[in-house]
Amino acid sequence: MSAGFDRIAVAALLVASGVAGLLFTPVFGWEPLLVPVLVVVLVGYGCVELTAKFPKLTPFRPLLVALAGLLGLVETVLTSTTLAFLPTGASLQGVARGLTEGWRLTLQSTWPARPVPDQLLFVPLTVLLAVVLGLELVLRLKKPLVALVPSLVVAGLAQAYQALTGIGAVAAALAYALPAGLLLWTGRRTRSVSRTPGGPRFSWRVTGSAVWPALSTVVALVAGAVALAVLDPVGRDPLTLKDTQAAPPPRSRLANPLDEIAQRLTQPDEEVFRYRSDTPVDQWRLIVLNGFDGSNWLADSRLRRLGAGLDGAPDGASGTAELRVRGLAGPWLPSHPGLTGVDGLTPLVDETAGTLLMDSPSAGPVRDYRLTWSSPDVDLGTGEVDARAPGGLSGLGAVPPEIEQVAKDAVRGLRPTFQSALQLERFLSTNYQVAVGKEDLPTGHGWPQLRHFLLESKRGTSEQFAAAYVALARMSGIPARLVVGFRGSAETDGGMNVVHNRDVLAWPEVAVAGAGWVALDPTARAGKAKQDQAGPGKAVARARAQLPAEQELRPPQLPPGTPPDAAEDQSADVGASWWWLALAAFVVLFGLLWLFGVPMAKVVRARRRRRRSGAEGVLGAWDEIRDRLRAHGVPFRIGMTPRDLAESAGSLAGEGIREPVARLAKVLDVTLWSGVPVGDGAVRRAWQEVGEVRKGLAARPFAARVLAALEPRTLVPIKSRDGS
Repeated sequence: MSAGFDRIAVAALLVASGVAGLLFTPVFGWEPLLVPVLVVVLVGYGCVELTAKFPKLTPFRPLLVALAGLLGLVETVLTSTTLAFLPTGASLQGVARGLTEGWRLTLQSTWPARPVPDQLLFVPLTVLLAVVLGLELVLRLKKPLVALVPSLVVAGLAQAYQALTGIGAVAAALAYALPAGLLLWTGRRTRSVSRTPGGPRFSWRVTGSAVWPALSTVVALVAGAVALAVLDPVGRDPLTLKDTQAAPPPRSRLANPLDEIAQRLTQPDEEVFRYRSDTPVDQWRLIVLNGFDGSNWLADSRLRRLGAGLDGAPDGASGTAELRVRGLAGPWLPSHPGLTGVDGLTPLVDETAGTLLMDSPSAGPVRDYRLTWSSPDVDLGTGEVDARAPGGLSGLGAVPPEIEQVAKDAVRGLRPTFQSALQLERFLSTNYQVAVGKEDLPTGHGWPQLRHFLLESKRGTSEQFAAAYVALARMSGIPARLVVGFRGSAETDGGMNVVHNRDVLAWPEVAVAGAGWVALDPTARAGKAKQDQAGPGKAVARARAQLPAEQELRPPQLPPGTPPDAAEDQSADVGASWWWLALAAFVVLFGLLWLFGVPMAKVVRARRRRRRSGAEGVLGAWDEIRDRLRAHGVPFRIGMTPRDLAESAGSLAGEGIREPVARLAKVLDVTLWSGVPVGDGAVRRAWQEVGEVRKGLAARPFAARVLAALEPRTLVPIKSRDGS
């Protein structure tokens, strides 16, 4: 070990800081983070070795670590901005963007985020800052516990971005706790002089009080990770920083595609886009609208920058399509509800709706990109609707009174189920007519236009059909939303399917428990399409075929025993989760007992000892001093005399502790061996020395006093009390 610094302490601090940076793995993945974080750690250690070899550089160590770390990050993350491996102005701008904008851009992205420099750099830069501060705290101020604070801040920031759970949380806690405990261990070792000829002058000896902080740190962090991983009293995901940030909308004008349906139908042969897909596509969506104020339908979109990909449907059928868009002026792009990735563009995405928008105006009239998705194998199950689906039962504005009767007639008194949703679809497709041709096409989707459509003309485009369906469904308790897009096309040209303006379509989607949002088509065009249907479309077609005739429909009742079954399910859920809550409660109780119970027990014990009289009072003072010194790391063994303890304690805090313990030794000798009755004066003198020792220990560092207060082993009595 060099004379300049403790290599074990420095290495432990750097490893803890590196582990804290790698806790951002759920955000970027571990591969993009490993190299830049490792560079920061190695640079920090190299700079410490350099300043140890050249002590004159020690005052400049923080600057050396910062500059060398920035250079290392430029060479590894911003390589494309360098010229002959030398930083350029673009490199400095990239570092500035990573420092000032990276954290926000990452929060606005889906995760895993794209490991582009503008987003990725803020993580190793944060680790670099923690390394600079931590090294100075451990090398200059000799405060290992305080030196861990910067890395703990980085770890806390990572958990605020995306909290680890389960086994991952426990593994991460262990990975951080081991180097952190090692660092605390280096701060609690005792150095002894070696008297062996030819041996090293100094050697390090581990004391019980040195091992205890390391062990307690590991136990506390692992227990905390387990508690955070399983404690979920309200059954919801924890709030993260990501929930507070959303990507700003595109700078181009956001026209509502619902307003363009009639206009497109007047130019039916104009091409909009073409695609080549390896699986059938029923609809291509542009926008999902779930807000309605009585006049306008609005998209309650929470946009994010599309990262490396999205999670598709579990065990879903994957699909891929290449698209070439040329007839869409707005930012909306054809997309798929089970979207998992986009290549060729860097769009914004609404994850809950599966819609895509261009982040900036297109550079040309044609946009080529590649979509991947995962379509679930829809199982409509019992056909129960999901009333908790976001936006499914949003407002309807001021509903005209006569529309309420239409809603009742449409579902024939059925309670809200997927069967009643299909009945509503059949009601509209049977009793209303789809407007065709290029002229005199109905427009509008507010209540005035919907009232005219439902009660008077009974003729409309998919705009009125879909809007009326969603409004009537919500009035009947069926969660629904409105989607605008295009039908999949069977017309091909050059090996690609061609979608024209005549394929424009608005359709409703109904939320079904266990199946998600299921698309319907009240215009009755879906069953007439001359193309294969995808998995969800086939499931809906089967449900339509099984729908009884209107005169045979009966208001279905809940199956007998449903309430008890529901109660049993609830009891099962409670039984499955109670032991998690019990474990979390035990961890919390254990922490509270440790933080408050141990110091309080020591206070109570000291008061009881102080109340003793005679020889017991003097022995109580000796026990109090001995236990206080043990808590501060002074070694004590059975057989040590008070004078031996005084010498050991003197190395801890000097004469301020050695002299009071030595004076107490004299009082203790008189008490034990003189045979003279012990009066109150001797007890007072003994406890005055306790007060002097307390004053001497109060001069120790704050962290050492906290650890001593939380040291529980001194609460266990030592069997021998004869003072030897």
